[in-house]
Amino acid sequence: MIDPVRDLVSVREATERLLAAAAGMDDAACAEPSRLPGWSRGHVLAHLSRNADALVNILEGRPMYVSAEAREADIERDALRPLGVQLADVRNTTARFQAAGAVPADWSRTVELRNGVTDAAARVPFRRLIEVELHHVDLGIGYELEDLPEEFTGREIAFLAQRFSGRADVPPTRIVADSGEWRTGGEDGTPVTVSGAAPALLGWLAGRRDGADLDTAGALLPSLPPL
Repeated sequence: MIDPVRDLVSVREATERLLAAAAGMDDAACAEPSRLPGWSRGHVLAHLSRNADALVNILEGRPMYVSAEAREADIERDALRPLGVQLADVRNTTARFQAAGAVPADWSRTVELRNGVTDAAARVPFRRLIEVELHHVDLGIGYELEDLPEEFTGREIAFLAQRFSGRADVPPTRIVADSGEWRTGGEDGTPVTVSGAAPALLGWLAGRRDGADLDTAGALLPSLPPL
């Protein structure tokens, strides 16, 4: 069961962890490369701020972004700002997102995200939690996939397994961790079983790791499309 109120609390807590860790950087470190190809840490922080604004737009019934080009331009514009400005922006936009989420609303309604993707409004807070947690890892400042809350890791594996489910370009796959089991990919053929620690499985599904530490019982590790 999706619980948006609980997820909003988790977003606040995860954001505070990120802000406290990022405050240990300086302007030079903020300008250094993140773990995301082509993005500095400043790009990651700018994206987090603009994503919060975009999710407020969704909750309030507006388009998520004016356009894909405007989204990219806003991130590039804000990526070079000093660290203090970046952190204040993340904090302020998160507060606006929390305020929008606190407004009484029909959480069962369907909302539209980027590229025509639709979802229940109730899942928007979890989508924000994904952004905050994974991009905290992407900053490369000491927070790793293994540091993610166990509940979040399991939910995100399930979310990504659902995202790839039914896709003909992903082989039928059985994902196995100590904490659970999931199915994803196409439906034709014998599933490849991919097993390992939950953080390693999440890293592979989310495109953060190459899956070299996963066990496929000798089968080829399925290739996943970019998110």
